[in-house]
Amino acid sequence: MSKKRTKVLDLTFETTITEERIRSEISRIATEMNRDLAGKNPIFLGILNGAFMFASDLFKQITFPCQITFLKLASYEGTQTTGTVKQLIGINQDLKDRTVVILEDIVDTGITLDTIIRQLSGYQPKEIMVATMLHKPEALQKEVKLDYVGFEIPNEFVLGYGLDYNGYARNLPEIYTLVKD
Repeated sequence: MSKKRTKVLDLTFETTITEERIRSEISRIATEMNRDLAGKNPIFLGILNGAFMFASDLFKQITFPCQITFLKLASYEGTQTTGTVKQLIGINQDLKDRTVVILEDIVDTGITLDTIIRQLSGYQPKEIMVATMLHKPEALQKEVKLDYVGFEIPNEFVLGYGLDYNGYARNLPEIYTLVKD
């Protein structure tokens, strides 16, 4: 299969994960969650902006009573993480004694996720679980427990399916990787 290429601003990317493979992994994750979380009355917490597509596609396949809300954070500028996390929009729901399932687009350094988990712990949830569409094990700087992982990928810059480059390309249905010339 030949890889599709796309140009976003000043950079070129090529497909590495197809829309079909993404759909298949989301179905697998949803099946596991439907088995593991039924009867727990969880609240899903989608991390904006990147996880909106993953959260939407996954949530449509969840078959038990639950809620979803979103938290907006910022930690990227261009193609590099800034290493700091700024909370922009907070939590409005009562999380005490609830199962919280964080929905992330990508876990790379783990810095953002570690910060979110520490902040959420102050709300006294029963448990905190994490589902991520993508994981870069080579980039991990903070030890974080991932309960559901779609794809493990190399430590390369990716976009599409909710992930962006300076705000662009979130609408692409596939995952693209930066082409190094």
